[in-house]
Amino acid sequence: MIRHIVGFHQDEAGDWVAELSCLHNQHVRHRPPFQERPWVTTVGGRDDRVGSDIDCPLCDRTELPAGLHTVRTAGPFDADSVPAGLRAQHRVADATWGMLRVIDGSVVIRLDTQPPTVRQLGTGDEQAIPPLVPHRLEVDAPVTLAVDFLVRSDGNPTP
Repeated sequence: MIRHIVGFHQDEAGDWVAELSCLHNQHVRHRPPFQERPWVTTVGGRDDRVGSDIDCPLCDRTELPAGLHTVRTAGPFDADSVPAGLRAQHRVADATWGMLRVIDGSVVIRLDTQPPTVRQLGTGDEQAIPPLVPHRLEVDAPVTLAVDFLVRSDGNPTP
């Protein structure tokens, strides 16, 4: 999944890490001949890359970033009260993750990741939903569910 670089920081070993709009971090090392990123070695090079695109495989795997907390919960909903908007294709806001929780019953979620993610969730199951990824629910059975919305604890997209 393509994301935007919003900043950089160095890890404990001194390697540069790109901070992504999805709240994930990704190492961006210059180690020729395997990794050719000379731009990462200068302040100007890094500054020029802020706002540029980079692939985030963690989003495609729907892996929740560390350091998030719940700011709001929608629901619980049952099969009759699940809003039509959740059944239609929609997205979670930028820099916000969703966490679908099935309290009882079952539901299918379809996410437009690469490759697409389709999961049948049952009682006690959860599914992370990355920011801005189109997704929808299919409710064909009794279910009680809720959706938590998570953001970075300090409100900033960077760690």
